[in-house]
Amino acid sequence: MSKGWWLLVAGAVLVAAWAARGDDSPVPEAAPRPSVSVTPQPAKPSPTQRPSPRADWFNDYDPAEFAVPVRKYAKRAGISSQLLMAILYNEAYKPHDPQLERSWQHFKEDSAFGIANMHRAAFDDTKRGRFGKRQWEELPDHPDLAIEAAAWHLHDLARRLPDRRSGKFSKDELLALGYNTGAGNMRAFATGAKPGAQAQSYLDNLHENWDKAAKAVK
Repeated sequence: MSKGWWLLVAGAVLVAAWAARGDDSPVPEAAPRPSVSVTPQPAKPSPTQRPSPRADWFNDYDPAEFAVPVRKYAKRAGISSQLLMAILYNEAYKPHDPQLERSWQHFKEDSAFGIANMHRAAFDDTKRGRFGKRQWEELPDHPDLAIEAAAWHLHDLARRLPDRRSGKFSKDELLALGYNTGAGNMRAFATGAKPGAQAQSYLDNLHENWDKAAKAVK
């Protein structure tokens, strides 16, 4: 989904999310009370759950915040940490607030979850034999799991590349295209097929984010 479309629908999703909250029903206005100056105390994050990096999605989100898990899981999966980070930058066009992502499910069921924008089918295929007890629904609240899943998904895509490639794309470019368009299209690109407009746009974004990704994981 394009960045422009997300900006158009985000307002509607926020309205739906707000309406779904049971504690926000209108109540009769109470009689005025004397004002008291109170210093607000910052909320403490749960010790068992990592706070969302984009609790206020209007603020910029920088995937470089996750350089440590990117390096960790890229190494485990045997893929380039620069590639994994560049993909996170590519996928940062979309607001990744957990409540917003779950609210969007009411409009488009089984849309992508988490900071790596992974769909349910891809996650379920990737988790087998690795983190089988984890669920796709956890991705919005657990960025590390989203990064781990993306790393292993790229690993699996690499194993599906043809031994002989006749196209103009590098291995990392093909893996990024596979992440965006699926393994079948990736294999076609590897043997000379030309990407369509959406795939080419994803590849162009990857090139724009490539140096930034390298600095982030350095």
